Amino acid sequence: MGREGQPKGSFHDLLPQVTSTMTVSYTLKVAEARFGGFSGLLLRWRGSIYKLLYKEFLLFIALYALLSVTYRLLLTQEQKRVYAQVARYCNRSADLIPLSFVLGFYVTMVVNRWWAQYTSIPLPDQLMCVISATVHGVDQRGRLLRRTLIRYANLASVLVLRSVSTRVLKRFPTMEHVVDAGFMSQEERKKFESLKSDFNKYWIPCVWFTNLAAQARRDGRIRDDIALCLLLEELNKYRAKCSMLFHYDWISIPLVYTQVVTIAVYSFFALSLVGRQFVEPVAGAATPREPLEPGQAAGDLDMYVPLTTLLQFFFYAGWLKVAEQIINPFGEDDDDFETNQLIDRNLQVSLLSVDDMYQNLPPAEKDAYWDEDSAQPPYTVATVAESLRPSFLGSTFNLRMSDDPEQSLQVEASPGPARPVTAQTPLLGRFLGVGAPSPAISLRNFGRIRAPRTPHLVRFRAEEGGDIEAADRIEEEASGSGDETQEP
Repeated sequence: MGREGQPKGSFHDLLPQVTSTMTVSYTLKVAEARFGGFSGLLLRWRGSIYKLLYKEFLLFIALYALLSVTYRLLLTQEQKRVYAQVARYCNRSADLIPLSFVLGFYVTMVVNRWWAQYTSIPLPDQLMCVISATVHGVDQRGRLLRRTLIRYANLASVLVLRSVSTRVLKRFPTMEHVVDAGFMSQEERKKFESLKSDFNKYWIPCVWFTNLAAQARRDGRIRDDIALCLLLEELNKYRAKCSMLFHYDWISIPLVYTQVVTIAVYSFFALSLVGRQFVEPVAGAATPREPLEPGQAAGDLDMYVPLTTLLQFFFYAGWLKVAEQIINPFGEDDDDFETNQLIDRNLQVSLLSVDDMYQNLPPAEKDAYWDEDSAQPPYTVATVAESLRPSFLGSTFNLRMSDDPEQSLQVEASPGPARPVTAQTPLLGRFLGVGAPSPAISLRNFGRIRAPRTPHLVRFRAEEGGDIEAADRIEEEASGSGDETQEP
């Protein structure tokens, strides 16, 4: 028998119901971009657009068929003429609704908000590493401190998830269930309930955490103030995520925007129900100034099933359904977050890291590449071809440079202050009437710019029979000509 007299098999009897709402993952199916890779995803039912939209799709088909049968079998010629005018009016009015813009911007906002909520879910990974590194003691007191600190952190996440997730609330409907699950003791529950507040009290375990950490510092379990500061900084990051998750649930996308998008979609297809009907052409209904709408001209094919209209409904209404599903990812839809599994994972991993893994290190040994200059891990037969690919060294590594050695000659910049270029563009100055500086370089001064002679040329001339004084004069002339090039 299990807890509270329940049979052991009762939990396993609920497994099919639980697994039917797990998040749908198809990442492995699209690991390779192959022919028909996405086509296989179209046959899935769970988490698909067909499951979300089939009821509305069948209703739209039924209403369209009802109007079509009424027009074809029940209306008189005069009534058909009036109906054709109404259909043309509805068809023109539907095109005036900016559905793509309104719906696309709304879905983009909802998707960004959906991912931001997932990144706001508090995970204790960084905090548990800091606790294991800063709270010392292999005795029972040290173990108790570490486990209590990380349990307070997990309790804060459970309390905030109870207030935003229906799955977690169904798992822990009362605080007694939280106590039975081991996240809180009876004494902690009494203190928790004795603190009166009109607001959510998920932050109370974080305050307990700070007080217990301060006590551990006074007892010497935390050896310096820097370690205590690092521990509290990680706690504040963890608490900030809990707060952000609560505020995402509190502050929703403005209702007016959701209403505008919903009304735009429903009104568009309400007009399409009438405007996309095929009507018989009426004599005199079309004039040169008022041509018949598509589907009204003589000779058009009578499509009993409006394929393009149904596809349009599938795309736009499906787009709205996507936003409807992920606007609150803490529900029980197919692609909502698995908050209960996150709670299980966080508690198990965090307790393991601060307890069993504390000071439980493997012996330090020389690695396999200790005596090798460059480490090269082995490949399997399936991946050995990747070792033949050259490593990426930069986009300009294989750039072909000029073979002319003069293009690679290094010259020193002038040590004097830079002077602005005063060369003018004649045509531009004629129109402007002022001597505005131009970035163009005058062709008259272009030939005067010479590269300075290098020292090895001077030495070569001296060795051919010239004296040292001649070499010095050559250097002075070279430096003088270089100064002349600097003048405007």
